[in-house]
Amino acid sequence: MLSESEVQEIVARQCPTDSYRGRKVLLIIPDGTRTAPIGLMFRTLFEQIGSAVAHFDILIALGTHPPMSEEAICARLEITAEERAGRYASVRFFNHEWDNPAALHTLGVIPAEEIRQLSDGLFAMDVPVSVNRRVLDYDQIIIVGPVFPHEVVGFSGGNKYLFPGVSGPEILNFFHWLGAVITTMGVIGHKWTPVRKVVDRAGSMVPVPKLCFALVVQPGGGLRGLYSGPPEEAWTAAADLSAQTHIEWKEHDFHTILSCAPAMYDELWVGAKCMYKLEPVLRPGGELIIYAPHLHEISVVHGQLIRQVGYHCRDYFLRQWDRFKHLPWGTLAHSTHVFGLGTYDGAVETRRARVTLATGIPEEVCREINLGYRDWRSIDVESFRNREAEGILYVPKAGETLYRLREAAGAANAGSGH
Repeated sequence: MLSESEVQEIVARQCPTDSYRGRKVLLIIPDGTRTAPIGLMFRTLFEQIGSAVAHFDILIALGTHPPMSEEAICARLEITAEERAGRYASVRFFNHEWDNPAALHTLGVIPAEEIRQLSDGLFAMDVPVSVNRRVLDYDQIIIVGPVFPHEVVGFSGGNKYLFPGVSGPEILNFFHWLGAVITTMGVIGHKWTPVRKVVDRAGSMVPVPKLCFALVVQPGGGLRGLYSGPPEEAWTAAADLSAQTHIEWKEHDFHTILSCAPAMYDELWVGAKCMYKLEPVLRPGGELIIYAPHLHEISVVHGQLIRQVGYHCRDYFLRQWDRFKHLPWGTLAHSTHVFGLGTYDGAVETRRARVTLATGIPEEVCREINLGYRDWRSIDVESFRNREAEGILYVPKAGETLYRLREAAGAANAGSGH
C-alpha cells in the first residue's frame, strides 16, 4: 500500500509548484459511485499548487448521473463544512451537465471512416464530440480517478473521465451502445477494446493540456498504485495493475449468486454493476440476486424511459432496430447490461440466466421492467455464506471486483494461440 507521504512525493514530482504559478487548473473527479481516496488526492494537490494557481476548481465527471449537492461534494473530497468555508473557500464546485446544450462545446466530429476502423467495422457513422465548455476555460486539466474493470470500455479511468464523464450526449450514447453491441462479456476486463480506442480518440480532440492521476484501489481499502502522466500513459499502467488487483478467479460457475450492493449504489443505474461484474461466473439457467434494501430507484434521470423499454438482451434491440434506434442509445445499452446475454429470434426472447432484484423497488415495477423480484426481507443473507462448493456464491460488496472463470480464460487463450 502507498503511504500518504509517498502520494505526496509523487504529486510533488509531477506538479512542481512553480510550474503552476498563475495558471487556472480544473480538477476532474468521479462522483460518489467509485471507491477511491479522492479526498487524499484533492488535499495533496491543493497543498502542492493551491497557493500558486490563479484558480483551482472541481468538475464532477457525472456522465448522466444525477448532480451532487455541495454537501455531497464535500463528502467526496473528505472535507468538513468548516474547511470548505475556510481553507477551501476559493475552490469552485461544478457538476457536469450532459443534457444542457448551453453547457457544452463541440470539438468536432470523428468521421465515419475513422469510426469504422476504431470499431473494428461494427459502425460507420459520423460521431460528434462535445465536452463541458468549462474545460476550455483552464490552462491545465488534472484528472483524478480510479481504474476498475468496466462493462462498457474494458477498464475505466484515463480519458473516460472526459468521455463520457464530462461529454455531450452524442459521444456518450455512441460509446455505450458500441460496448453493448460487443456485449459486456466481450468487453469487461479487456484492455484494448474498440470503445477505449474511441475514448482516446475523443480525448485527443481536447486542446487543453491534460495530466492524469490514475488510482488502483485495493479491495477493502488502501491505495495500491498511483500512476501519473498523460491520460493514456497513466491509464495503461493502472489498467495492468487493476487486472491483477480487481479480478477474482473461480474454478467453477455458480447456479445462485447473492450480489450485495454497497450504499454508494443508490439506484439500479449504478447498482447494476453488481450484475456486470459477476455474469462471467453465473451458470446458464442460474439466478443472480441483487440484494440492496436501500435501493428504491431504477434511475432518477433515465427511470421513465427504462420503464417503457424494460430490460432485454442485445439481439432484442438489434432485430427490431427500426423500433428502437430513435431512443437514447446509452439507455438501450444499460438495458442489455443488466439483462445479460440472451437470444431473440423475432418472437421469443430467451435469457441466459435470471436477474432478480431484492431491493426497495416494488414487485410490480420489477415485473414491468422484465426482471425478477424477491422480497429482501425474506432473504437470510447469512445462509448464503461459505457455500461455494454447493454452487452458491455470496459477494458482500459487489460492483468493483470482476469475477471470472479460470477454465474459460484458459480456453480463450488456447483458442487465440496465446
